[in-house]
Amino acid sequence: QVQLVESGGGLVQAGGSLRLSCAASVSIFRMNAMGWYRQAPGKERESVAIITRGGTKRYLDSVKDRFTISRDNAKNTVYLQMNSLKPEDTAVYYCYIQILYGSDYWGQGTQVTVSS
Repeated sequence: QVQLVESGGGLVQAGGSLRLSCAASVSIFRMNAMGWYRQAPGKERESVAIITRGGTKRYLDSVKDRFTISRDNAKNTVYLQMNSLKPEDTAVYYCYIQILYGSDYWGQGTQVTVSS
């Protein structure tokens, strides 16, 4: 059973920063992709940032130049550094991994709240 443990959410003022972490119970080398989604109240879940097996990074247009996704292969961990946060970034953020030739897995979600 694959487990994802997220940390790093919280309350921050607009313009502030937060760093999310997601530690996986499987090797990063078994993953096709990993990243972060978010879901705000009353809205659909959306992809925020993805890093592929080969290292390609994709971002939601509204977070480009503010958010950075990275990974630590030795720790099987993916990070999301969020800078210049805006109230519209408020959401529950979910870690996501896609196992190579396998299933998708989701973290339990971590709340990010940005006050104006």
